[in-house]
Amino acid sequence: MLLFLRPSRNLICLACLVLFVAGPAHAQQSGVATVAFSCDFPGSNPSHYGFSVTSARNASYISDGKLTNASASDGSSNDDGPFRMDFALSLATTVHIFDLAKTARYFEGNVDSKKKNIASTGDKTLMYRDPAKSNIANYNYSSIPAVQELTTLFQDLSSLVEFGRRLDYEYRYQKLALDEELKRMEDTMAQDVRPDLPAAVPILQKIADDSSVIITVRARAQRLLQRASAPGK
Repeated sequence: MLLFLRPSRNLICLACLVLFVAGPAHAQQSGVATVAFSCDFPGSNPSHYGFSVTSARNASYISDGKLTNASASDGSSNDDGPFRMDFALSLATTVHIFDLAKTARYFEGNVDSKKKNIASTGDKTLMYRDPAKSNIANYNYSSIPAVQELTTLFQDLSSLVEFGRRLDYEYRYQKLALDEELKRMEDTMAQDVRPDLPAAVPILQKIADDSSVIITVRARAQRLLQRASAPGK
């Protein structure tokens, strides 16, 4: 879609809204609900990203994240730019997202705290839609616990998707960087009570199965795969 080709301040919010409303009509008629989240934070990487998640576990992610540490052998890259990925989210994470949306009254009304002297952490949007209701809420910071938890959850999911994206880059162009990347992710996942790696599973499996990759890297990839397939996923 052309919407993804020219990043701007509201690109991800608008693109996420498109993902949010563009689901098949029969899905809405059959009762499938959607939660979407977007964040616009210039100066960070990615500075714009968004998720759309359905109650049927279908997830879409878009971002303008830059893969600054990876490049093709000729110095060019066709991968370092606007990015989209569609994947199946785990059942546990999907259920938790919709439980939090329900607790937050499906984002009806104002969710922003409106408190003064709060540092900007990005312009965020939460959206909910099902056959009976449709709500949108914009905020920088919310004092509603369920909104706070959803924000952290989507931020963490973004980190995981971008992790898989970097791994794919490094596997193709900079295999020597894989060990450090995987070690960072192991350290991160050790602190995560709800690890969710479905978007990274294909590249992790490829690394684990590749005999040309050093054994320690393959072992790290295998351990992360075991986390991704743990009970409750």
